[in-house]
Amino acid sequence: MRLKPTWCACLRRRTVLGAGALTALSAALSAALPVVAALAPHPARAQAGQPVADDIVITAEMEDRLSAWLTGFRREALAQGISAGTFSRAFRGITLDAKVLELNQKQPEFVRPVWAYLETALSDKRKADGTTALAQNRRLFDQLERAHGVEREVLTAIWGLETSYGAVMGDRRVIRSLTTLGFEGRRAQFGRSQLLAALTILQAGDVTPEAMTGSWAGAMGHTQFIPTTYLGYAIDFDGDGRRDVWRSHADALASAANYLAASGWTHGEPAIREVVLPQGFDYALADRTVRKPGGDWQALGVRPAGGGALPARERSLDAYLIVPAGYRGPAFLAYPNFRTILRYNNATSYAMAVSYLAAYFAGAPGIQGTWPVDERPLSLTEAKEMQTRLTAIGFDTGGVDGIIGPKSRRAIRGFQARLGQPQDGFATQRLLQKIREAS
Repeated sequence: MRLKPTWCACLRRRTVLGAGALTALSAALSAALPVVAALAPHPARAQAGQPVADDIVITAEMEDRLSAWLTGFRREALAQGISAGTFSRAFRGITLDAKVLELNQKQPEFVRPVWAYLETALSDKRKADGTTALAQNRRLFDQLERAHGVEREVLTAIWGLETSYGAVMGDRRVIRSLTTLGFEGRRAQFGRSQLLAALTILQAGDVTPEAMTGSWAGAMGHTQFIPTTYLGYAIDFDGDGRRDVWRSHADALASAANYLAASGWTHGEPAIREVVLPQGFDYALADRTVRKPGGDWQALGVRPAGGGALPARERSLDAYLIVPAGYRGPAFLAYPNFRTILRYNNATSYAMAVSYLAAYFAGAPGIQGTWPVDERPLSLTEAKEMQTRLTAIGFDTGGVDGIIGPKSRRAIRGFQARLGQPQDGFATQRLLQKIREAS
């Protein structure tokens, strides 16, 4: 059953995914020989000490440590059921990827505000290309909706946001990327676990090591599955006997639908609805941990942005309130399907982009409120300064990492309460100046 345009700003959808990538091994690894003995000549050693990325240097010492790391990882992989032949083929000629090391250790100094992210995510080209993809794959989407109950507009939105409908899937060798991640750095455990999963995929024969490509973090195919997600939810939908998320968009989209359905997607229900808040609303309620039936939010004066009352079905749905740009920007009720999208990518801006791109495809209106475009979000350095100063004056942020997460937002709300300001937990330049003055 197709969605009707009346679902508008609510949207009924959910999504899935993410990924990683790592380092280096060799030519023909033999089950009888230690990994170190099987390593191919070091292709980067002739340039040892030479920068091969913006600010990362691959040294001979790192290559030697990698050899030892691979020896230990090989024992672990074989103990997990990976054959010596699969391991040898996967790691033949592998080297550390300096760019992956660089990207893994960096935090961007500046992060785009939600309105800038959405402007790019919901570009005219992405909308036009998605409309074409829907028309060209009508029969496939009919089959996917019958099989999994996930609306075509949602699947198309994920496809568009993840890889521009298959145009940009990533061309890095997944084994190399995940080896690099698993070798060292902040995502080492993630890299090792995904690398084991990637080897399991290779052993099953779905893809060759050379064709197993993806992002620097190991996300693969049209809908960017990480290896563990692939193992759990990838399916062969085109009937060729292989789960091929790289060359078969049917398999990739079916796998995404399978993941969403297993994660709790409910057909026909909204994901998000833009709302208007009453004068004097308590913005401390705008928090993921505060969940109420839609009817309870309505009793607090929350109304749909287009006017009127919440639809009857939404009054019984559990929802939380989000104000992604603080009290000066639009507000939204996020329903269970929105939380399903977050399981695909745990970023509010991403889930909003999926929801509103799908809404466009369904003929529903976009966001009606205005964004505070004059408000410049904090840089990484400024966010760390805010956390440091808040903690010093008695508002614990749970550490100083430059990430304004739940604990930091609670600290910000506490300070805003002291000032008598709306407690929206939104970190701004103006607020940082107030904190400086109070320090």
